[in-house]
Amino acid sequence: MQVARQLKAAGLIWKPRLGDRFAVPDRDLDDEVFVLSNMTIQVHDRPEGRIIGFNGTTEWALDDVDLDETIWLPREDQLRELLGATFRELRREKDTYQVRVELLGSSHTFTAPTAEECYAAALLHLLAAAGA
Repeated sequence: MQVARQLKAAGLIWKPRLGDRFAVPDRDLDDEVFVLSNMTIQVHDRPEGRIIGFNGTTEWALDDVDLDETIWLPREDQLRELLGATFRELRREKDTYQVRVELLGSSHTFTAPTAEECYAAALLHLLAAAGA
């Protein structure tokens, strides 16, 4: 969840879609991962803002939570999609993965134990460059 927190702090905006994974930190639910679905967990637009509603008995301790109180846990494919046209390649080495992106004519390579962490590191770099 630490990388997801970093992505949020760097300005990554979550536009919730079915199948998205998320967490609700700081409510004694830090180890729980929730998934948006048509039946049990849905996003509702309210005059006071967007909320995530927990329907039925899925999570009896929650009726709803503000979207701002959640942390999006993007999947590998979502991270790759967010890299967009900067993405060049994903390579697997013995115990690590490498992602290469190209930004303004410069190539940047990121190494991590998983492909998901590699994509996230590359995305954090791009978000930092966009903010600079």
